[in-house]
Amino acid sequence: MGGSSPCASCKLLRRRCTKDCIFAPYFSSHDPHKFAIVHKVFGASNVSKMLQELPIHQRADAVSSLVYEANARVRDPVYGCVGAISYLQNQVSQLQMQLAVAQAEILCIQMQQEPTLPTDPDDQKSLFLHSNLNNLPQYLNFASSSNVIQDPLKRIISLDMS
Repeated sequence: MGGSSPCASCKLLRRRCTKDCIFAPYFSSHDPHKFAIVHKVFGASNVSKMLQELPIHQRADAVSSLVYEANARVRDPVYGCVGAISYLQNQVSQLQMQLAVAQAEILCIQMQQEPTLPTDPDDQKSLFLHSNLNNLPQYLNFASSSNVIQDPLKRIISLDMS
């Protein structure tokens, strides 16, 4: 950096910031917390080694990832960002389940409105509805012992589909 103010890392580490400082392009003096948290979790030496091993065009993304992971590690020292990812994956699964149950309920209601199989092969809507009942996702298996699935499906199963 030369004559201007030192980057956040050199400022925190109390060293002179040179023009070829590996941290300067990624840790501005205007955002010292960004380097402080990365330094706390990974250590300046390790971050320096990581950056030096990467091509220059990948370093900014690596720094963003390090900052994200360091923040996650401070919030959750055991799991870090893996805990957040697992939580979000679980939420997606639960929402997919709710969507599938809602789709099954819609199919059952539509089936009640059209109780018999069509005799006319041109009745594409009824054929589509009846064929889709056989294509429900596996986790909507009506014989499943999972309470998560069975409780909402009790309403569906009790509907008269004949």
